[in-house]
Amino acid sequence: MAKLIKANGMVSEVAPKDGSKFTLTELQWFVGGYIEYVRVPGGGWDMLANEDGLMKELPINITASGLAGVKIVGDVLLLTRGEWE
Repeated sequence: MAKLIKANGMVSEVAPKDGSKFTLTELQWFVGGYIEYVRVPGGGWDMLANEDGLMKELPINITASGLAGVKIVGDVLLLTRGEWE
């Protein structure tokens, strides 16, 4: 199940409306804008973040940054490839 990792540190499980795959509209709603793929070392998970997060000066997401090994801002989705592609 996908996890929404908010910039404030809160983590919650989320599911697509159809129960199988997220639509582009759903993905964009969760991250607050256009989506950007972020590689998560170790495989098995994908991270989607707000493509314009740095430009919009969104707050640093410490949890997501730790998982990705790079600076991540804003809310992100952590999910499997099968849940969104």
